Amino acid sequence: MRIVIADPNLMPQRATLEAALPAGTLTSWHDSWNEHSVLTDLKDADVYVGPKFTGAMGAHAPNVRLVHVAGAGYDGIDADALPAGAVCANTFHHESSIAEYIAASLVALRRNLLGQDAALRSGIWASSVYSQDIPQPETLRGAVVTFLGFGHIGSAAWKLLQAFGAEGIAITRSGTVDPQTNGLRWAGTTDRLNEALSESDILLISIPLSAETTALVSTEELENLGAKGQVVNVARGPVLDEAALYEALKDRKIAGAAVDVWYQYPGTDGRRVPSALPFDRLDNIIMTPHSSGVTAETFRGRAVEIAENITRLSSNEPLKNVVISR
Repeated sequence: MRIVIADPNLMPQRATLEAALPAGTLTSWHDSWNEHSVLTDLKDADVYVGPKFTGAMGAHAPNVRLVHVAGAGYDGIDADALPAGAVCANTFHHESSIAEYIAASLVALRRNLLGQDAALRSGIWASSVYSQDIPQPETLRGAVVTFLGFGHIGSAAWKLLQAFGAEGIAITRSGTVDPQTNGLRWAGTTDRLNEALSESDILLISIPLSAETTALVSTEELENLGAKGQVVNVARGPVLDEAALYEALKDRKIAGAAVDVWYQYPGTDGRRVPSALPFDRLDNIIMTPHSSGVTAETFRGRAVEIAENITRLSSNEPLKNVVISR
């Protein structure tokens, strides 16, 4: 069996992945996704692992039986390009890393750690101990968190935030979350989002992007969260309206935000401002480059699961996490 791997995120886990493959498997690695170089390598491949699969790739890969993405998203896979009988599978393993990011970001926001750091570098001790104008910060104990999305990420974050003493409300498209089983205040569908925000201190966004969820959080929702509210977005940028978020932060209609998913993305050089709006000039936002789930733990788990699926394929066993079938 021959495998072509073109996802740079798996390169640090190459030894882990190869050690878990069936004996006799041949691997061909590419340190970045480049359609031209991958095309020349697909002719006799059985498995392709990478973030994109195009029509041209499908035409050069008649023997591919499995296309595997090294993550949850498979929007880069052209389903029509898959050879007849081939499938596409995905993998997760990012939820605990993202939950850790969420908890760390919220502690930093609620305690104003970045502001204190910046001030102390100038010799200013920005604490209520030294200034009556600075309020004593709140911890996460007793904070009410609205989870907009309660799948792998939302439920993992809830388990962690429960340990801090937070309370939770789950808002999902289906409304099928059982609040009693999950230890939540209550749960409901997205039409109750504003009701949830009106009694919340924090909004955590992890709901998938779709036509229905684009700009689901906008000016009205942020106003309902209120001036002491904080937002963390680890879903996709457009779920949270770009202009509404900027204005709410600039005008202090909410207290702060941690944003890991954006409105503009770079090419392979890794350089581009993440928004047309000047979020970088604001002092009440933590900006990260879609890195909340990018840890060694995440990609070790993904490498092992991808190898497991390849082993299943070689043994004609059912595959895990199949998202497209031809």
